[in-house]
Amino acid sequence: MAERWRIEVDQGRCIGSGLCVGETPDVFRLGATRRSEPIAAEVDATDRVLDAAESCPVEAISLRLGGGEPVFPPAD
Repeated sequence: MAERWRIEVDQGRCIGSGLCVGETPDVFRLGATRRSEPIAAEVDATDRVLDAAESCPVEAISLRLGGGEPVFPPAD
């Protein structure tokens, strides 16, 4: 079974740049408030998803393993 990540977008931090949507339109969309939101709460762990999270100019996207351990941003 492939590893899965939980995706969270901090709506207070998101500026709606759309970089994540451009990188992975099958994972993110811009909602009614023009802020990014995940299409599904969990996705398969892929480099594309990590690249999208890393491309966020305000670091509004976080990825976690099923047990809650941070993937991105990495724990201090």
